[in-house]
Order: sequence, then C-alpha cells, then structure tokens
Amino acid sequence: MKKFVVLGILFILPITIYIFFASGKDNFAKLPVLTESVSELSGFKTIEGASVELKGHITVLGFFGSNIEETKGNAFNLAHKIYKKNHGFQDFQLVILLPEGAQNQAIKLKSKLSEIADTKNWKFVFGPSEAIENVFSSLKSNYTLNSNYATPYVFIIDKDGNLRGRDDDEDQGTLYGFKSSDVAEINNKMSDDIKVVLAEYRLALKKYKAKREI
Repeated sequence: MKKFVVLGILFILPITIYIFFASGKDNFAKLPVLTESVSELSGFKTIEGASVELKGHITVLGFFGSNIEETKGNAFNLAHKIYKKNHGFQDFQLVILLPEGAQNQAIKLKSKLSEIADTKNWKFVFGPSEAIENVFSSLKSNYTLNSNYATPYVFIIDKDGNLRGRDDDEDQGTLYGFKSSDVAEINNKMSDDIKVVLAEYRLALKKYKAKREI
C-alpha cells in the first residue's frame, strides 16, 4: 500500500505542478484597461516637425504645460526611474504634450535629459491648448489640468490606444495615473505596471512566433 502511495505522489505531483504553471501562462495578470480609445495626437508636432502616434506604441503620456521650469523636476524623475530603464524596448516612447510657444524651453530640457539617456524615444510634442484639453479629457481620469495646461500625473497608454492603470490600488482604489513628482510612486507602482504591460506584449509576441513555427 505504501508503495502505491509513494508511486502515486511521484507520478501525480509533477503533473499537478506542470498544469499549475501551464495554466498560469494563460492567466497572465494584465494591467486593467481603465479608458478605451484615448484621443490620437493629431495636430501635434515634435520639435523637428514630425508627427507622433499613440497606436502601435507603449506610451508614457505627460502634460508639462507652458512653464517647463516648474515641471522639469518631474522630467528628471521620469528620466531616471522610468525612461532610462525602458527606452531600449521596441515601441516604447515617452511623450510630453506642450502648448505652442514652449519649444525653446523643451529644447533646453531635452539637452539636459540626453545626459541621462538617449532621448530618441522621448518626444516633446506641441499643439494648441484646445487639443491638449481634448486629449486630457479623453483619458477620463479624476485629475485636472492647471491654468498652464500641466499636471504632475503621467499615464500609461497601450498599443491599442487604451489607458492602463489600477482598479484595486491599495491607496487610491482606481489609479488612473502616476504622480511624477513622487519618486516613490513612480519607482514602485509605475515601474512595476510598465513591466507588466511590456511583459504582456512580449508574451503575445512569443505566442505569435510559436504559432508561425508550427
């Protein structure tokens, strides 16, 4: 009887463990979609005059306003804690919306940021104030822009143009964005959530490649 019990454990246990981990891959925890179809960045141009799109990219989206001097500390926090870690990933970009007229301030800040990491995927884009308000409103968050069209909060937008965030955050319940002036929040919560989104797309890519090889 003991032999049968031991043999049963040796046989069944590995299969149980395999099934557990195999099912875990299919039930990979995704970062919740809080808002679908965030407005595209039509009407915005970079310093070089190029267009930027949300669709097809994993985007950290921010609003720094007309007085960049007031928000440049937030930029350095993001550069050190978020951008430097992730700018090498394919399709990752950090996009900051600014009103027309802030180009010279952005050029100076981008020069400073280049000392931290290659700023190829850090994009300052400029447009009319109404366009900034439209994009911000489309996030449907519980935050507001100030009179300079700025907010310390930054947002994670997936490749489908949807806002990702937390619907069960231990501190705020629903967490639409991350306060870039709070180093602890972006270093812990935001950094972790970006890892989840990047891992989700890497897993999808692996599955796609595996299907093509069959």
